[in-house]
Amino acid sequence: MNVAILAHEKFPDRAKTALGVLRYADHDVVAVLDRETAGQRVTDFVPDVQDAPIVAGMDDLESDAVDTLLIGISPIGGEFDESWRDDVRTALEDGCDVISGLHYFLAEDEEFARLAAEHGCEIRDVRNPPADLSVADGVAGEVDAEVILTVGTDCSVGKMTTTMELARDARAAGHDAAVIPTGQTGIMIEGWGNPIDRVVSDFTAGAVEEMILEKGDQHDYLFVEGQGSIVHPAYSPVTLGILHGSMADKLVLCHEAGREEIHGYESFSLPSIPTYVDLYESIAAPVAESQIVAGAINTAGLADDAAARDAVEEYADTLGAPATDVIRFDTDDVLEALL
Repeated sequence: MNVAILAHEKFPDRAKTALGVLRYADHDVVAVLDRETAGQRVTDFVPDVQDAPIVAGMDDLESDAVDTLLIGISPIGGEFDESWRDDVRTALEDGCDVISGLHYFLAEDEEFARLAAEHGCEIRDVRNPPADLSVADGVAGEVDAEVILTVGTDCSVGKMTTTMELARDARAAGHDAAVIPTGQTGIMIEGWGNPIDRVVSDFTAGAVEEMILEKGDQHDYLFVEGQGSIVHPAYSPVTLGILHGSMADKLVLCHEAGREEIHGYESFSLPSIPTYVDLYESIAAPVAESQIVAGAINTAGLADDAAARDAVEEYADTLGAPATDVIRFDTDDVLEALL
């Protein structure tokens, strides 16, 4: 599938869906759309992902060069930015399918729905959950697989990336491991999953449990993509639903080096790392004996490897468990604690 990824004015720092697809998805990325960095290339900013030119819009691409336009960014609240409309319109007029992870469903947009019908295109809103979800039965812990969940100190600290890297490295080491996708990026990469942050509150744990039961007897290890943070003033319910629904055996605490406040809610300071450990383990305890046994720290904001290694060592000491930056360094010690 030949894909163009829309990431206007957010690439690369605030385009985690775009980066996830570039790093992990099995797509041929023809271009990234970003008005601010047009004329450059992906690897001018991020050297370890699939490379592609950055262009200002769909009009800069040949009409037959792209099969699918993928929305690679999601603002707080998941709303559609009207400045993207021309690119989505052009894609549909050129016969491209559109994949979106927004809370705003493009398939329900009158203009986009009409254009899709006229040009034989599919609009896939991956954040639109299935209609047959139900409450959890509290049985995810009965599957044969070991369930490993990434949890965070905040949003956008690397839970999805950590999940994907650990699962990939576990498979490379000869283990039978699968990913349980719970958010738009994971779903776009894996091609299936339940968008937990769009599910009715009563059904969030059930939506996670359903996926655990589907895969739990087919694999030895399930790496569950975490969402949000248990202390987040807006997104903590999603985190809690995944924590209880997965009934995880082991947890990996993800953090960003230097972050002290909740992103987008800067009046709220992050608690200490030991506080997070106590919170996650004590809240999980009535449902499952989940324990934080490893950590992942995002050191992308640190200039050199020496500073990054110092940050990893400090984080591991504070956590009292092995830790790494899953992109910058190897995951051997973390996997040894998990597998």
